[in-house]
Amino acid sequence: MVAVMLGTLMQMIDSSIVNVAIPTMMGNLGVTLSQISWVTTGYILANVVVLPMTGWLSSVFGRRRYLAGSMALFTVASVACGASHSLGMLVFFRIVQGIGGAALMSTAQATLMEIFPPQQIAAVQAVFGIGIMLGPSIGPTLGGWITDNFSWPWIFYINLPIGAIAVVMTLLFMHDSRHERGRGSGIDWAGILFLAVGLGCLQTLLEKGTSEDWFESTLITRLAVGAALGLILFVYWELRARHPVVNLRILRHRSFTAGNVFGLVLGFGLFGGIFILPVYLQNLRHYTAMQSGLILLPSAVAAALGMPLAARAIRYVSPRVLTAMGLAGALGATWMLSTITLDMPSRDLFTPLVIRGLALGFMMLPLTLATLADLRGHEIAEGTALFNLSRQLGGSIGIAALSTFLDHRIRQHYVMMNEHVSLFNAATRYRLNLYEYYFRLEGAAASVAHLRALEVIRLTIMGQAMILSYEDIFRVMVLVFLVSAPLLLLFRKGKLNMSRPGPARE
Repeated sequence: MVAVMLGTLMQMIDSSIVNVAIPTMMGNLGVTLSQISWVTTGYILANVVVLPMTGWLSSVFGRRRYLAGSMALFTVASVACGASHSLGMLVFFRIVQGIGGAALMSTAQATLMEIFPPQQIAAVQAVFGIGIMLGPSIGPTLGGWITDNFSWPWIFYINLPIGAIAVVMTLLFMHDSRHERGRGSGIDWAGILFLAVGLGCLQTLLEKGTSEDWFESTLITRLAVGAALGLILFVYWELRARHPVVNLRILRHRSFTAGNVFGLVLGFGLFGGIFILPVYLQNLRHYTAMQSGLILLPSAVAAALGMPLAARAIRYVSPRVLTAMGLAGALGATWMLSTITLDMPSRDLFTPLVIRGLALGFMMLPLTLATLADLRGHEIAEGTALFNLSRQLGGSIGIAALSTFLDHRIRQHYVMMNEHVSLFNAATRYRLNLYEYYFRLEGAAASVAHLRALEVIRLTIMGQAMILSYEDIFRVMVLVFLVSAPLLLLFRKGKLNMSRPGPARE
């Protein structure tokens, strides 16, 4: 368990730690923002494409060899990223890192589901979930501290000792799964090709859609066509293939299918919130990345506390009920965040963030167990890969949708408020004269003071437009949570049977 947890925590921290160092990388490598964005896009792209194949790869190469090899690949690629002296090298090794990182969560989670006895599964998954929740929250804080006190390559070098220990422990203590197919089952090359094209185009579309103005761009249109064709051909081929690279037949389990759809919503809320809150704190409140990370840290700690509570409660309460309780808490906390203002003290964010963290921690564990409970044998590894993919895609969709919606609402609010700011308005003239008087006292000429006063008024309008847009964002997230609530009815009734193997439910 320690071995797989080290790999998972390393991968989850690395998924967010790089974002903090992007400005420093731009200066050191002499590239633009659109160019440096491929450092994160390349990693996520490789990760998403390989993720659904991890169950098949684990069965072909052996769980022990595949997981240890993925950890080693991730660690070596991390060191190579830190040693890169050009953008091309850095992006290439980030892609390699993403390929290795795909197994560090899904294969690890499937391993824990298989090797521990049923009565320990809830507790084990709770500890595993702590790493999933803490990683993205620790990443920005740790990345800010490393970048400020050392240099950006060290955000990659810190993976070396952790990865080395994880590889050694995996080789020493882990055994291969008894459900492996072996190498004789053949390789589904067509399925791999269709999967790579479909998910690759979809993920690139989500990553680049906002900056390319979505379907106003020829590139985005072509990516949309490629994603649609690739995924349609992938589904058609995999349902007919004798040895599919991704076993879509496990979607026949009603709870598994419902859990994957709900996983999209969870990814939307989890990663969307992680994206929106730092942007609000850094762009509007002018906090540093490290300060933003410290403000968000209580949410991650609360989620870590919520996991063990859910592990104990799931012995007595239906996972459907526990997931509904977590969803209600997430709804309440998100609604509280929809009342944020420009001058709100950071301490006022503590309560909604703690409630949100507890709710997500309380929701993730029962959702995971309810989703995977009906799977048996090699289906566990295949189902875990698909479930983690749904969360990943939910996060990508959430970030793309929320960032686009934010830009749209800022422009809309700015135009609406600007219509009421006019020199024919007494309040506007009073505020303009007040600012001009202040700047003239500072020694500015009359014309300069007038221009500065106009700029202050423009910035004030923009600030209010932005804060109203962030409030709109949180209301949209509330609506998404509400719309997803009926999915809970698709889960089976009754509590999980945590005492014996066989049928998963009583």
